Amino acid sequence: MITFVWAEDQKHQIGIDGHLPWKLPADLHHFKKITYGHPIIMGRKTFVSLPHLLPGRKHVVLTTSLTLKNKYRNNNQVSIIKSVKELQDWIKEHKQQNLCVIGGNSVFNALKNQVDRLEKTEIIATFKADVTMTKINYDDFIVVKKEFHQPDNVNLYPYKFLTYMRKEK
Repeated sequence: MITFVWAEDQKHQIGIDGHLPWKLPADLHHFKKITYGHPIIMGRKTFVSLPHLLPGRKHVVLTTSLTLKNKYRNNNQVSIIKSVKELQDWIKEHKQQNLCVIGGNSVFNALKNQVDRLEKTEIIATFKADVTMTKINYDDFIVVKKEFHQPDNVNLYPYKFLTYMRKEK
């Protein structure tokens, strides 16, 4: 199963300068709960934006960077994949697992016709950003879970956790 995991604001924006435009600890906790124990698939920019390797997750990075390939050559927590074709082959070999795609746009775009589940955090606010989420045809999906949360003293914005499953064809 392929699952997209991301957060966006009301304008579908997801990033600025290689980082999230907001601080929302509840979303980070939700992200960990969904991805822990599963491979996380991402592009180079998303990978280098992480503060460190995330425990309990295999990092699958789509990049042609020889520097990253050499740096993580002997690290079995990281797989460097050099092309979309190679990524498709890797996915076929691991399709029995829940594969979590966490960004960026080029990876979301490459896999949007294969994604089975969407795990979206919708932040009820608008932020300054320079990256917008890939367009997804929500007509192909059904909402199976929705949680609304009010702001509190740690999470300053209202937000929703939404889970969508692809409709049967």
